[in-house]
Amino acid sequence: MYKNIIFDFGGVVVDFAPKDFLMDHFMNRHAEEETYELVFGSQEWQDLDRGTITREAANKQMLEHAAEAGRIFEVQTCIDEWATMLRTKKTTVQIMRKLKAAGYRLYYLTNIPTDIMDELRQREWFSLFDGGIASCDVHLCKPEPEIFTMLMQTCRLAYDESIFVDDNKANAQAAYNLGITGILYKNPKSFTRALGACGIEIE
Repeated sequence: MYKNIIFDFGGVVVDFAPKDFLMDHFMNRHAEEETYELVFGSQEWQDLDRGTITREAANKQMLEHAAEAGRIFEVQTCIDEWATMLRTKKTTVQIMRKLKAAGYRLYYLTNIPTDIMDELRQREWFSLFDGGIASCDVHLCKPEPEIFTMLMQTCRLAYDESIFVDDNKANAQAAYNLGITGILYKNPKSFTRALGACGIEIE
């Protein structure tokens, strides 16, 4: 009997598709791949999620690496504009509202930098959550099992009563390995179908 639905943010509740963002901006495969590694695939990006570096320091280091690679323009563009990706996924929020109305408790578990978490907390759907953990606050990141354990203990959730939804296969698998039902989010239709397979029907 499931009682708790735990959501990732990027790619599930808000859009986050950096490779699409890069393709839209640069339309050059080589430039896109190099820029991805300098920004979204960088150690600085991981450190931002982990809450161990400031945005200012991360940007400075990314631009230093960009200068070495001859990609200052591309990296600066990402720094200036990447957050425009984070549009609310309205269909997910509609599903969340239906789950909430049906009596399920909603939580979040997300890898996210401090400044972005502060911005998302201001969005109207944030109040739907009963609690959760952001990586930047606890200096842990998915798929590390410790961050899942911290959420379950902090919010007093039973593993066999909880479903975790993430667009990253490794994260969904990490939840499953701990005894939490993991759903790999691909699109609203497959998500609704997966909930149905868990006995949760969304009208």
